[in-house]
Amino acid sequence: MSVSERFKIVAEPAYSTQIGHLVSMMDRVRARTLEAVAGLTTAQLDHLQDAQSNSIGALLAHIAAVETLHAIGSFEARLPTPEEFAALAAAYSLGDAARATIKGQPLEHYLEALAHVREATKARLREKSDAWLLEERAYVGGARTNNHYIWFHVPEDETNHR
Repeated sequence: MSVSERFKIVAEPAYSTQIGHLVSMMDRVRARTLEAVAGLTTAQLDHLQDAQSNSIGALLAHIAAVETLHAIGSFEARLPTPEEFAALAAAYSLGDAARATIKGQPLEHYLEALAHVREATKARLREKSDAWLLEERAYVGGARTNNHYIWFHVPEDETNHR
């Protein structure tokens, strides 16, 4: 990214216009997250501020889990299988389960998970049109949503947890 493009949202050329803008936003958020965690040690990633907090490692795992689950819902128009959800449950839900199981990993572990899910997301988004963003579907608690909200929520959640 050039210095002149760093503070702009631009339509990434491999995508339809609105999806390209969304990908640009997602990439900017991710760049800030990666800057924030650069160089952290395993001990720093595992640190708990208090008995109710989540570690930085758990939050990074959560960011990847949210993106993975939103991809299943929007790209495949389905709920995750019990096996898919079980593999992501601690990271998705955070709290006690995350404190008990998400620890002891180096930064590279989390960065690889984030990169893997983002690569898959971007590949799938290249196949979609701007009209797809407006397609509606069921969402949590019986609410209705559209794909644009789902993919807005991914970087929104990442920013919130960062």
